[in-house]
Amino acid sequence: MALVLLTVLGVRLFQVQGLDPEGKAEAAVANRLVTTTVPALRGGILDANGNYLARSVERFDIVVDQRLSQDKDEYPRRTAEGEWEDVTFDQAFEELSAILGQDTATLRGSILGEKGFNFVAKTVTPEIRDKVLAVKFPGVYADRTTLRTYPSGAVAGSIVGFLGTEGAQEGLELTQDSILAGEAGSKTYEIGGDGIRIPYATNEDVPVKDGDSIKLTIDQDLQWYAQQTIAAQTREYNAEWGNVVVVEVETGNVLAMAESTTVDPNNPGATEADSRKARSVTDSFEPGSTTKVITMAAAIEEGLITPTSPFLIQSNYTVDGQTFKDAYEHGTLQMTASGILANSLNTGTVMVGEQLSPQERYDWMRKFGIGTELGTGLNGETSGLLAKPEQWDSRQQYTVLFGQGLTQTALHTAMVYQTIANDGVRLPPRLVNSTIDADGEEHVIDNGDGTRVVSKKTAEEVQRMLETVTVEGSGSSGALEKYRVGAKTGTAEAPSPNGGYDGVTVSYAGIAPMDDPKYVVVVTIQRPKGDLYYVEPGKTFQKVMEQVLTTHNVAPSTGEPDIYPIEY
Repeated sequence: MALVLLTVLGVRLFQVQGLDPEGKAEAAVANRLVTTTVPALRGGILDANGNYLARSVERFDIVVDQRLSQDKDEYPRRTAEGEWEDVTFDQAFEELSAILGQDTATLRGSILGEKGFNFVAKTVTPEIRDKVLAVKFPGVYADRTTLRTYPSGAVAGSIVGFLGTEGAQEGLELTQDSILAGEAGSKTYEIGGDGIRIPYATNEDVPVKDGDSIKLTIDQDLQWYAQQTIAAQTREYNAEWGNVVVVEVETGNVLAMAESTTVDPNNPGATEADSRKARSVTDSFEPGSTTKVITMAAAIEEGLITPTSPFLIQSNYTVDGQTFKDAYEHGTLQMTASGILANSLNTGTVMVGEQLSPQERYDWMRKFGIGTELGTGLNGETSGLLAKPEQWDSRQQYTVLFGQGLTQTALHTAMVYQTIANDGVRLPPRLVNSTIDADGEEHVIDNGDGTRVVSKKTAEEVQRMLETVTVEGSGSSGALEKYRVGAKTGTAEAPSPNGGYDGVTVSYAGIAPMDDPKYVVVVTIQRPKGDLYYVEPGKTFQKVMEQVLTTHNVAPSTGEPDIYPIEY
């Protein structure tokens, strides 16, 4: 009988331990497995020169399983020489106190007890982690975490964006999150019935894939200077906001995109929500006379005028029952097309533009990028508003010729002037230059060959017309001593949220140097207070463009300005 019982037990033991047809051993192990997540290191955001605008650094949380030190007052520890020593808890707490900067009473409270998990210190450096673990206190471990920092503070803050408790919130942090975030890893290990980790049991790691970094076209130093300059002028005019956009002509690279109020990603709550984004791409407005350059370029390209075509100009001009006025009263003027642009005459601009059909007017604006997405990669970007010609009323079909009845962003304006400066080839604006993988290899993002909008001849003629504006007309406030400048001013009414208008938008768009166009700077100021005669965005243009040219060691212009006659 005993032999039969032993045989049965042996067979059953073989089934459980050997065959385990019901997976009981496997299930038992599974019940003892614990998996913890190991966060990936988020990729950085760098400026064009490799300076960090945002970066994640490796940090560690010091944690403890208090149950491993219960009923003890000392523990054995191997010394650096390989000898064993007994360490009292009092001695260990003194060592930890010196490392962590916490008093021993606090440490006793967090380390001693009955909890399976408790924090001792959060986000300590790897160096501190190593020193803590060298104390070898029973149950004290380190869990990897990361800390996001923004070394340059508010510099380019509206572009970079920031993180919140629920992840990426704004800017490139949000839109490039799939590139920056990486993939978390994990650690799996066995615990015993008492909840304590089994040292030599199952231990499986899924490696972390750290995020890629992105390198911007933004120049940190230039961005800082532009932010300081536009903030000062916005305060001077008690304006609602202002911004400055700097674009490299031959690449479309955005070197600076500065807002008068910019969020500090280290403390986003200190900035009002509507000022945390880049208004240069999120806020559209009626551009006013800076758009006249499109009308002139289209009419020249279509063969309807030349820069010296003559026009007889009165203060008022009526067409299709609609009367248009210039900004100031004047007698009869004998102006060339260049003179119309130089003096920013609405009447003359309508006389030039009416030679284009409404569909042609619309098509040319679209060719220059008006009403289209710019694709900077920033959240909240707007394409502005450009209604189709069949939706224009009898007045709007003409006002669009001088920048009213449509809206665009400051960056749209900058890219119009980039097109003219680039001999008629429009490039998409580029804000992200490249990605850098975890191995440090850089992958440049191709910006394409661009799109030809007007011929090189037309572009060169319009460039010369813009230089005429600076020398003989409304653009003189932005003239530079050592460099030839081509520019255009703009003023338009700013619509009120309640209907009607409650202020103006003033702007200055310029190119330099005109002997070899390299950079575009656009300044926009929204709802300045006081006498508009004294509001000169050209002053900010002067300072920023001078900084751009000297930073990039551009040689001063040689020779005299090349201008057209403004009268005939």
